[in-house]
Amino acid sequence: MQTLLNQLVYFGYFQSLFLLCIYLFSPKNRKNINGYIAFLVLVLMIGLSGRVLYISDIFGKNFRLIAFSEFATLLFGSTIYLFTKSSLLQKRFSYQDLLHYLPGFFYIIFVVFMFMLPTDEVIGARIKSGELFRTITIFIGIGLLFNITYWIMSLQLFLSFRKELRNELSYTVKTQFFLNFLIAIGICLLSWGIVYFISIFGFEMIERKARETIWLSIALIILFIAYYGMISPDLFKIVPAQVQKKYAQSKLSKSDLDQLQAKLDRLMIEKKPYLNRKLLKAELADMLGVSSPEIARLLNENIGMNFFEYINYHRIKEFVELTQTDKAKNLTFFGLAQEAGFNSKTTFNKSFKKLMGTSPKGYFTSQQ
Repeated sequence: MQTLLNQLVYFGYFQSLFLLCIYLFSPKNRKNINGYIAFLVLVLMIGLSGRVLYISDIFGKNFRLIAFSEFATLLFGSTIYLFTKSSLLQKRFSYQDLLHYLPGFFYIIFVVFMFMLPTDEVIGARIKSGELFRTITIFIGIGLLFNITYWIMSLQLFLSFRKELRNELSYTVKTQFFLNFLIAIGICLLSWGIVYFISIFGFEMIERKARETIWLSIALIILFIAYYGMISPDLFKIVPAQVQKKYAQSKLSKSDLDQLQAKLDRLMIEKKPYLNRKLLKAELADMLGVSSPEIARLLNENIGMNFFEYINYHRIKEFVELTQTDKAKNLTFFGLAQEAGFNSKTTFNKSFKKLMGTSPKGYFTSQQ
């Protein structure tokens, strides 16, 4: 088992070196990878360097080398949050972001003065008195709580963002990759929390070995994300730039909303904008000559639907009409759904069942 872990340490170390070299010497790839992830890869490389030097025995089995890996303990949680925030909300770096790293900075100072600078005699005395174990337990607990808090913030941001997309887009976007990334980090933190509480009851050796495995797992996940950020940056560009456009708040009266609804009804009949599979709320608002908040208010107050539901309602109507034409003889249900504006079979089936109360097949079987 230890041999396998050592091999993974070497792999992670050289992978981090490789990614950093690409980031530094390839301007094209530098544009693709998120700066926060690049920073975290650098931190992980420093941590892995200590472990590589330790297991390679170049400077002897000096435990101080392993302490390098602790530098990343309070940095990866905040970086994952800032990475999530910048990826989803298109937020650029701000000096205020550095405040998230202050606890990590003080933690690094603590590690240096507690584990790296003292002599072997001082460390030995702390071990015999139990002071070292108590200190480690307290600070690992703080680090764990800190990272879990930032992970929860990242997950809440992602879920809130994904929910908000339904008010902006008429189609589903691929967010599963990002969600899987957060789930993988969450599983690692959960495992770390379990072994931490096990250590409190006197099984510190189990916690020490398990923490090494968990830390390495997190490092490999982040390296994996950094790699995909370079070769497939679109995985993290979830929202079109148009969605980020800002508008003034709606000031329409009830009478104005009624008139706007009549105009919208005519637009949907005459121009059928829902046939655009990538239709955005901002685009529909421009066609009506109003702002995004105004059309959102119209949909919510007068029609009782969000943008996603409203557009797919019209697509379902178009689909039902298409089934009565000659196109139905040559196309499958999903083929007709695509003609009606759907870009996803799953979205079509869910929207149809929600509106009609049954599946497309069940609906047309009942009509016979």
